[in-house]
Amino acid sequence: MQLTASSPAVVEVKDMNVILKIVPVVLIFLLGYVLKRLNILKKEDGDLFLKVVYYIALPALVIISIADIELRLNFVFLPVSAALVVLATTGISFLLGKALRLTRATLGTFIVGSTIMNIGFTLPFFITAYGKEGLARITMFDFGHMTVIFTFTYWLACKHGTSGMDKKVMVKKLFLVPPMWALVIAVAVNLMKIRIPFFINDFLQMVGWMMTPLVMLALGLYFSPRMTRMVPVLWATLTRMIIGFALGFLLAGLFGLEGLNRSIVMIGAAAPVGYTTLTYSFLESLDMEFAASLISFSIIMGMIFVPLLILLQ
Repeated sequence: MQLTASSPAVVEVKDMNVILKIVPVVLIFLLGYVLKRLNILKKEDGDLFLKVVYYIALPALVIISIADIELRLNFVFLPVSAALVVLATTGISFLLGKALRLTRATLGTFIVGSTIMNIGFTLPFFITAYGKEGLARITMFDFGHMTVIFTFTYWLACKHGTSGMDKKVMVKKLFLVPPMWALVIAVAVNLMKIRIPFFINDFLQMVGWMMTPLVMLALGLYFSPRMTRMVPVLWATLTRMIIGFALGFLLAGLFGLEGLNRSIVMIGAAAPVGYTTLTYSFLESLDMEFAASLISFSIIMGMIFVPLLILLQ
């Protein structure tokens, strides 16, 4: 009996390979939580891990992933899709928050949490399932996402907070984002067909592949099973992940995206609530307790939903 690429047996083997690749990523998350419970690591250690990822590991991975891939014109739809998802979920979350009669501070956190995607959460899964190509394209998707959340979404957080809007801070955050600069450098290297010396490439690879274990350990350290205000938490998570996925599905069809680009838009749009929600809530004196509950609950959903979506692609 000869098996074709579309036969059920081959599809089943492919699905099992994806599951086996994702399981170690989930186990690292559980390891982080166990280490916190045993007081070997603390929640604050997660801050350090994410700083290493944000300033060192992720930029390194972005450069080596994009510098030598074939850039296509339709890649522009990736950041455009991300920006449209953020803007659409902003309007939806505003109406939902008003209907729930949330206080000003909680409404601010509700809107911010419903719109900011935790792309960092999805990265280990994309890297494990799709390799460097997956990382390159989710980074382009994140470019559009970051552009909106560091401008418009931050303005909304300021509007619902107490400190007022600081335009200088917004400009600084937008133009001093290391992964964004890494993306610009990588695209320039790619278009100019510059070959990265092998020893620099090896260095970037060694630094970059720290990202997956560090991100998942940090998520395990941040995770807390104690949650409050579950009704607005559920609505915000629904908006961020389920409605986000639906918007990604619609945009992928509208722009005629196929293959990996289609998967990137749909799964990226379904990412859990981003940690920037907690940062904005702190900076602008919004509802910190609600932000912590929202992030913890969305992580649980993300551990189920994101691998499932990857498996179904």
